[in-house]
Amino acid sequence: MKERIFFIIGLILLTDICDTVSQLILKSSINALDWHVNSIKKAFHLIMELFKVPRVWLGFFLTGISLVFWLVALTKADLNLAFSLDSMRYILISLASVIFLKEKVGKWRWSGIMFVVFGIILVALG
Repeated sequence: MKERIFFIIGLILLTDICDTVSQLILKSSINALDWHVNSIKKAFHLIMELFKVPRVWLGFFLTGISLVFWLVALTKADLNLAFSLDSMRYILISLASVIFLKEKVGKWRWSGIMFVVFGIILVALG
């Protein structure tokens, strides 16, 4: 049984890593564009510009890979377990945004993230 939970955790961790990298790529791509949308025409133009950026396609690809790992995880675990363990995403995205995007995360948010970590441990042990 322990091998099964470690396998499930590994699959979901792969899902969350792919999704975190995808989100970093997409966020940095959108930040590189002039994002002053005040009309439907400008919004449409921005969307068209986004599709010309190769990094955006890489982000979409990684989102697809993440989905594949997620679907495999769902074949191995109950949905309530998988979805609870998927909360690792909050931790990874917070850490990655601080490290790579130089975003600030306050004390209260870090406290909340620690509660998420504690919850993930309880779910994995239960």
